[in-house]
Amino acid sequence: RFIACPQLARTVQRCLQDGACPGPQPVLLECAPGPGILTRTLLNAGVRVVALESNSAFLPNLQSLENSLDGQLKVIYGDFFRLDPLVTGTVKPPAMRSDKLFETMGVAAVPWRADVPVKIFGILPQKKERNTLWRLLFALYECSSIYRYGRVELNIFISEKEYKVLTAKPGETRAYQALTVLWQVGCEIQLLHMEPWSSFVTNLKNGGLAVPKSTWLPNDHLCLVRLTPQQNLFTGGLKPTNSATFIFMVKQCLAKPKSRLTDRLNSWSLDNGGKLLRELEIPRNAEARNLYPEDYRRLFEALQNSSMFTETWFHDDVLESIRHIN
Repeated sequence: RFIACPQLARTVQRCLQDGACPGPQPVLLECAPGPGILTRTLLNAGVRVVALESNSAFLPNLQSLENSLDGQLKVIYGDFFRLDPLVTGTVKPPAMRSDKLFETMGVAAVPWRADVPVKIFGILPQKKERNTLWRLLFALYECSSIYRYGRVELNIFISEKEYKVLTAKPGETRAYQALTVLWQVGCEIQLLHMEPWSSFVTNLKNGGLAVPKSTWLPNDHLCLVRLTPQQNLFTGGLKPTNSATFIFMVKQCLAKPKSRLTDRLNSWSLDNGGKLLRELEIPRNAEARNLYPEDYRRLFEALQNSSMFTETWFHDDVLESIRHIN
């Protein structure tokens, strides 16, 4: 939750409006607005806001604000980070289905290469931050959940240590991970703002800040990061139907970052893995941590087109990986 910090609210407003194009603007979905500090700032700027609040204690004030306006604000009881739970039958609020949410917002699906239909603003739950990033990633690559409606843009506060992971470069010890590669292939990543932890309600009972510990990456701020899905994500051999295999391939390669890529290809029974790397102009002795995200995409597309490779043996391991993340 935000504390009363008008300067921060104005900064967020400016960041979210930066680069706005003429014509109809995307709907702004605000997750967990709480007392509505940021909500009022955005409304005063003329932004149309849908507020998704899971804490019933905040609903009366938000609904009162909604009733005082002429359709500029819509308040919905729900939790963005509990969208599309893996259950059958009726979903108990504040959990909800994304199709119901988008129907209530009045947003229809658009083609992937169209403009951004919705901008989402929120703060990732710190206790489930890594898991939430993985769930959003699977939804992105499979065009499921919120991404069934197009290239939904995320403007989210994440911990500084996770931001460093998302933007790491090849060779960076520890920080360069499968999560790095997959988000960089899938999205344009922009740092909009860095805010000290003290601007958020994160106090412990003893008065200290409840800041997650990190011994190997800086974690002094929350970072407002814009994740905009790439328009050309599915223009090559990568498709929503085989994206789970791509995710699993990247995870397998970076499970042992110092291992040579040729050894990984050989473990997949690719007798001519060295030839494939030469064709891609990747050094034969390259380690998994040395490849750029786009190299992993090129490798996957080359494997898809190779008569040497069949992904059927991947199937069970891919499904197990997906079940584990979900």
